[in-house]
Amino acid sequence: MRLACITVTLFLILKCCTASGEAVTCTGIVPMRYRTDKISIADFGGVGDGRTLNTKAFNEAIYRIKHLRRRGGTLLYIPAGVYLTESFNLTSRMTLFLAKGAVIKATQKTANWPLIAPLPSYGRGRERPGGRYMSFIHGEGLHDVIITGEKGTIDGQGGVWWDMWRKRTLRFTRPNLIEFKDSRNIIISNVIFKNSPFWNIHPVYCSNVVIQHVTILAPPDSPNTDGIDPDSSSHICIEDSYISTGDDLVAVKSGWDEYGISYGRPSHDITIRRVTGSSRFAGIGIGSETSGGVYNILAEDITLYNIGVGIHIKTNIGRGGIIRNITVSDVYMVNARKGIKITADVGDHPDNNYNPNALPVIKHVRIRNVRGEKVQQAGLIKGLKNSPFMDICLTNINLHGTIGSRYVAWQCSDVNGGSIQVKPSPCSELIRSTGTCSSQF
Repeated sequence: MRLACITVTLFLILKCCTASGEAVTCTGIVPMRYRTDKISIADFGGVGDGRTLNTKAFNEAIYRIKHLRRRGGTLLYIPAGVYLTESFNLTSRMTLFLAKGAVIKATQKTANWPLIAPLPSYGRGRERPGGRYMSFIHGEGLHDVIITGEKGTIDGQGGVWWDMWRKRTLRFTRPNLIEFKDSRNIIISNVIFKNSPFWNIHPVYCSNVVIQHVTILAPPDSPNTDGIDPDSSSHICIEDSYISTGDDLVAVKSGWDEYGISYGRPSHDITIRRVTGSSRFAGIGIGSETSGGVYNILAEDITLYNIGVGIHIKTNIGRGGIIRNITVSDVYMVNARKGIKITADVGDHPDNNYNPNALPVIKHVRIRNVRGEKVQQAGLIKGLKNSPFMDICLTNINLHGTIGSRYVAWQCSDVNGGSIQVKPSPCSELIRSTGTCSSQF
């Protein structure tokens, strides 16, 4: 038993960004608490042999934490071993601590996986109508929750879910690996996440969340295995992490078409820094579900390899919502299909009831200090005739293809803004600066 050796006293201060993109201290502070009360999953019959089903042990341990309500909360210690379990719910004022060599592994028996209601900002499951399967590790209406450890692993064993998706036999939307809903003061750190059935880490309707020093892994052909998706959430800090998945590494979202517009909860004040990874899809993504609005986003010090699109802001007709005050800086990418892509023709619709007159607005975007090698197309920025993208400003960008290969520079339409020191030279709409950008560079 190593419970007495766990003495974490680190305090993390969230960072966000102002409209100018400068990092400032957020109002929220998330403490990495030291829990004086500590229990082990072994105390509740947990067996780490990779075969025994530990659902009862997890539920009983968390029930104990919830109902005894120790002052300062309780740490649940997972020793080395492989702990097979069905999905389970966390509770407030707890730390889930995975020791070195500890693995919490999802059962592949999906028939009895619990169903929960669709998110109100989506109106239905993201993949299928109706409800959705509960995330493997789930938290709703919680506060002061920490998932951390010594680089232990949470393994979703997503292969069985990916096969159902490919064979079109899914009845409901696949489960996320980790989801916090309507929660605050959350820390996720020093854990490896792998083989998520669907999105990996999904804070939705949350505030004050730190995700740092995590590794997120899924095969490049695994469907829709986004890394981290802050969704209608605020004051989020994502930093110092490695992500290699089958979809976007980080994607900021805020609801889907008429449901997101009606729910009306934006994502804002989010910082993404020092993230490295690879994917066939986007490195840093905003959207495509942005109907509640997205603003005050800062992404900096990003390194991308073998990436589909380095920086991707994506929305669609019917989404509505305003995307504004976006700053992306200090990005390095190698072997990318597109360096920068901002478009309003991405993503599907939940049903046929969306409003085709609900046009998205994208404005006040700053992209600077971006360098790329082996980039097939430097940039694609295509606004809408009735809602052109406004104040898109590029500076110190150098995106080059491979010598002798087919290479496309820039393609633009229905956009205005400006550029300084961009190679290859951007499209004419961004060369003709309106004057609104120069003071922002």
